[in-house]
Amino acid sequence: MIHIDNQQDFLDSPLLERAAQYTLDMIPALHADLPPALSSANITIVLTDDRQLHELNHDFLDVDSPTDVLSFPSLETDPETNELYLGDILISIPRAKQQAESAGHTLEAEVQLLVVHGTLHLLGYDHASDEEKSLMWNEQAKVLERLGLSRIKIQE
Repeated sequence: MIHIDNQQDFLDSPLLERAAQYTLDMIPALHADLPPALSSANITIVLTDDRQLHELNHDFLDVDSPTDVLSFPSLETDPETNELYLGDILISIPRAKQQAESAGHTLEAEVQLLVVHGTLHLLGYDHASDEEKSLMWNEQAKVLERLGLSRIKIQE
């Protein structure tokens, strides 16, 4: 289940749920301790602002600036339901809006990209090295194509 904590009045939560679900359905997890089928994993997507992303970026990554998306893997199993809680994705809607305008596409397309990107991080993907980045960007492109966003410009 995908839970959206919409603190920014973003109107298209179903688009974001679909982006996360497609990523879970299409892309294999890189974490060895994750089950192969993740279609029923739980994720929370928090739509927030630059201030919160700045604070979290500083506190957890020692980067003193805002960012567009952060992912916090949990990989916990709910003892009552036995369902996997994959983790949290936080997205700055103001930052996404700036990036969408700069890239020449819609805010909805940008936020879907950020959901896919954040979900890939929860699945163990990263872009710290050129090899990791290539793998992550290839997987991201597969999901974006299925979402009908294959022409979206990905900012690096």
